[in-house]
Amino acid sequence: MISLHRSLPDVRDSECKDERYLKDLPPTSVIVCFHNEAWSVLLRTVHSIIGRSPPKLLHEIFLVDDYSDMPHLKQKLEDYVAHFPKVKIVRAQKREGLIRARLLGAAAATAPVLTYLDSHCECTEGWLEPLLDRIARNSTTVVCPVIDVISDSTFEYHYRDSGGVNVGGFDWNLQFSWHAVPERERHRRKHSWDPVWSPTMAGGLFSIDKAFFEKLGTYDSGFDIWGGENLELSFKTWMCGGTLEIVPCSHVGHIFRKRSPYKWRSGVNVLRRNSVRLAEVWLDEYKQYYYQRIGDDLGDFGDVSARKRLRDNLKCRSFDWYVRTIYPELFVPGDAVASGEVRNKGQGGSSCLDSPSGRDNMHKPVGMYPCHGQGGNQYWMLSKEGEIRRDEACLDYAGSDVILYPCHGSKGNQLWIYDDPSGTVQHGSSRKCLEMSEDRQKVSMEICSGSLRQSWIFQNYNKTKAIKIPSRGH
Repeated sequence: MISLHRSLPDVRDSECKDERYLKDLPPTSVIVCFHNEAWSVLLRTVHSIIGRSPPKLLHEIFLVDDYSDMPHLKQKLEDYVAHFPKVKIVRAQKREGLIRARLLGAAAATAPVLTYLDSHCECTEGWLEPLLDRIARNSTTVVCPVIDVISDSTFEYHYRDSGGVNVGGFDWNLQFSWHAVPERERHRRKHSWDPVWSPTMAGGLFSIDKAFFEKLGTYDSGFDIWGGENLELSFKTWMCGGTLEIVPCSHVGHIFRKRSPYKWRSGVNVLRRNSVRLAEVWLDEYKQYYYQRIGDDLGDFGDVSARKRLRDNLKCRSFDWYVRTIYPELFVPGDAVASGEVRNKGQGGSSCLDSPSGRDNMHKPVGMYPCHGQGGNQYWMLSKEGEIRRDEACLDYAGSDVILYPCHGSKGNQLWIYDDPSGTVQHGSSRKCLEMSEDRQKVSMEICSGSLRQSWIFQNYNKTKAIKIPSRGH
């Protein structure tokens, strides 16, 4: 049994231990939302907050119970926290979902800074001061700790050193993703402990000035359960005058679950509803790239007029400014030569190139599937550089299977030459052609023969954007 008060090594860089923080830091209300959380995991979270936060900076802890039904989270929890004057429980009267549960906590909080943590975290020594220091210096700075991994099976704590800090990004499915710190940001920073500007935040662990959070309109109350709220807060922080940072001197461990304890309400695709609301309000003309991914099936996303008014009143910058200035590394589909399905002309012409995306599907062979016209696994882009890609994953051929592999921008195994009149997709280095198998299940690379199974139609092909790649010998 792991102690509720277990010690963790103080592995901060020595520079983080220097007294480089302001003397008068604002106190914070820590808000921890939970739903049917395990007893020991929840209490280890609480004890790590109490034990590793300077008392004068920890104003209160709110445990927001999002309508749990496990007995240990009822009277037993009330009795336990009664011994800790700073810990208070707020109980939702019905199932609210993570986003509205967080807003319940914010409404009850009385400190000038709000700090949100998940209910399966452990704070390390010195985690709080670096976050509050950034807000004390500028109240429009939103700050996140470095998130270390706690194993969900052994509870072993894996510390990430300051050289291993990542920044947040997103793809055109409006899914959050982690990325290496870009070159331009490495140049901007002078030291390894300097805060890192991040285009987006993961969303579970952050501190924000309460008045600034309210000025930004907190969360969109039309968002359901969870999903998309982290991108909404990230976009509007940057676009409406703030800065989003990851602070290398602050470390909080987090148990990454394989599944969410939040059960979905049937009949509503919650993530899609939230993402469409996000796109409608904040993405301007870039929203089309998300809509293409979902086959332009927006569904019922409710009324967003109040959120658009909020954006107008705050005089926020455009999403184009955000992409060009804050996240220039993002691949923009508008620059693509073609986007949409890639249909093979052979065997009746009803099969499309198909592959799930996400890190779990990297290095796996790409296949074929009946064309469905809904984007998703059949949405591809042909870049000006000759890549067939979806976000940061590119078709790659190294001599065996055609697989998805992280895009590297160096052509090589990821260079594909599309000839629009014949429909052939020729591999740049091997000069073989992409061919669908006779059973319409797989693709392979074969000597170019002119067969229909080597002929492909790229949706939304724009030949004026295509770069002519000279053939060998010219």
